Amino acid sequence: MVVATEEMAVYCFDTLVAHYSGEQPPPPAFEEGVHPLFVTWKKATNGSEPRLRGCIGTLEPRQIVSGFKDYALTSALRDRRFSPIQSKELPYLECTVSILTEYEIALNHLDWEVGKHGLIIEFTDPDYNVRRSGTYLPEVAAHEGWTQLETIDSLMRKAGYNGTITESLRKKIRVTRYQSTLYTMHYGEYTAYVKKNRGEINGAPIVNGFKPGQ
Repeated sequence: MVVATEEMAVYCFDTLVAHYSGEQPPPPAFEEGVHPLFVTWKKATNGSEPRLRGCIGTLEPRQIVSGFKDYALTSALRDRRFSPIQSKELPYLECTVSILTEYEIALNHLDWEVGKHGLIIEFTDPDYNVRRSGTYLPEVAAHEGWTQLETIDSLMRKAGYNGTITESLRKKIRVTRYQSTLYTMHYGEYTAYVKKNRGEINGAPIVNGFKPGQ
């Protein structure tokens, strides 16, 4: 089974740094594969709890090299919930890469474990007779401190349902559960990795974690 690695997180940082510098990122230091994946950016300032700045990925298998390159930028710059990440935010960022595995159809809306499974829900909105769907990665419910029911109800809202949530509607939900492996890296760890392995970031020497001109 392919697992999320340090090199995948490095490649996402490489891609974002290269975007700001107008250069091409170095080639990835991990092997190609085909898997569903997500890239999550969070920002922590003054020792505070990291706050989400962007999270986008795909539930469908795709080539992971181009996938991480695409979603590193899409999640940083085009997550419509947030303003685009600016280069001055780099020192405060942490990146989490996720590889999704073990897709299974759940028996019902409670046939999954908080902290172990991510969820994909699909259901028909009874008010508008349209199909709605949404997903939460495995770490979301545990991080928020939600129960299974709170997670399901929150995900229904995320999917766009604004009506009354009833037990009968919950029982009509189709739930696919999945697991993931993930790796989280802070920008400081990224610059340490680059200095150790390359001695520079994208062709320019590092000075206090920054390239000259940043």
